[in-house]
Parts: sequence; structure tokens; C-alpha cells
Amino acid sequence: MEDARFVRFVDDDKSARYYATYTAWDGFNIIPQLIETKDFRSFRVATLNGSAVQNKGMALFPRKIAGRYAMLSRSDRENIDLMFSDRVREWQTSEHLCIPEQPWELIQIGNSGSPIETEAGWLVLTHGVGPMRTYGIGAVLLDLDDPSHVIGRLRDPLILPDRDERDGYVPNVVYSCGGMVHGQWLFIPYGISDMGARIAKIELAQLLNALRANSHRPD
Repeated sequence: MEDARFVRFVDDDKSARYYATYTAWDGFNIIPQLIETKDFRSFRVATLNGSAVQNKGMALFPRKIAGRYAMLSRSDRENIDLMFSDRVREWQTSEHLCIPEQPWELIQIGNSGSPIETEAGWLVLTHGVGPMRTYGIGAVLLDLDDPSHVIGRLRDPLILPDRDERDGYVPNVVYSCGGMVHGQWLFIPYGISDMGARIAKIELAQLLNALRANSHRPD
């Protein structure tokens, strides 16, 4: 089980449950799976289905948008895609949302967890892979009503591996499966080179202001 992206999902009737998308891997093949639980004591695990269910890195939005489930994915291994569906376990179509633009994300980009709802928009932590397969963690801001509209996107990463974070089973990697807002802070747990984990934090208002100031204008 790899890279589970947990999210508290609130349905139209205000009931809540927890979902997690993760990658099942047997050493040769990968299958995108979905965990569902209300109490973290009993769990339902099912395989995601549909022509848009490809590769790794799916992350569910924490509520429906215009009556439909919404999901981020990386169907082609390189770009962040956006998907909508009437069924949480079936996804048929996707469209590109973000493509690599900066040197630190030149090889590929993906999400780093489910979008976080804020007053400014959907805050999406991202990861990018650049030269020497060095990973960085960035951020994107999406419109609340129309998440296909990118409001802002950081040109530089929030987190890059420090000197003491570069050596490990998979070197030069910082990777997160989701952040959490607590008070005025955004906390970002992240793995380092597959050998440990750390937590970073940033003031939420500071990050949102930076994203709004950096409106999306691809180079």
C-alpha cells in the first residue's frame, strides 16, 4: 500500500466519512484503490474503475462540486488532471489541469494530497520532479466553484530537500500525501528520501496571498 491520501468527505446531507486513495502494488503491477471508513475500525476497500483510472496519485476533493464527485489524478504520469464523476468508484474522463512549467517540475508534476478548502479557493499541494530526479513540494490555488480554473500557482517550491534529507533509499525526495490547517497554520508532513519523515509549517494567509499575487500565467 503506497501513498494513501486521506480526506474527510462531507456529503450533501452533511454526513461525514473518510476516504483514502492509494496505490496497491504487488512488485510488478499497480492498481488504484479506495478505502472508505466512518470510524477507523471497519473499512471497505474497493478498486477504482473506469477508463480514466490510470497510474498513481489520485486525490479526492472533500465534498461534491455542482453535485458531482471531483478528483485529481496523474493519468499520463506527467501532468495533474481533473476528473468528475457521479460515482466515487468510477471515473471515465479526465482533462489536464496543470502541466510542468518550471525547471523544478520539468519531468513531472502531481498532487500531494486532497485539495484543502479555504476562503480563497481550493489549496492544492503539489510535487514536482526536476533535474537529477530531485523532488520539490509546491502549491496551486483553484477556483471553489470551477476547479478547472487555476487562480494562482507558485513558481518556486515551498519545500526542497535539505542537505541532510538527500540520502536514503530513494535519494533527493521530499513527498507529502496531504496537509492540514490548524488555526492560522498549514502543517505539511512529508517524507524524506524514503528513510524518515518531518513536518513543515507555514502561515496559511501568507501562502494564500502569495498564490493570489502570482496569478497563473504560463511561461
